[in-house]
Amino acid sequence: MPSVQIKNVPEETHRVLRRRAAAAHQSLQEYLRAQLIEQAKQRSLDDVLADAAAQSGGSATFADTVALVRSDRDRR
Repeated sequence: MPSVQIKNVPEETHRVLRRRAAAAHQSLQEYLRAQLIEQAKQRSLDDVLADAAAQSGGSATFADTVALVRSDRDRR
């Protein structure tokens, strides 16, 4: 399994992370590993936008879309 090493972490950051790990009853390594795994599961905005751009679909013009939104708002 690959390893990651992070150097030059500010003292205060290290202190906060150690405190959070202790509160979670984990070693700092276990805590950070879990945090990294969760972070990697989250889709980035770039991923979402790339997926949206790749999809083909409707052909509504901007003007038609604006008119529909205005019409919907006027009904409220």
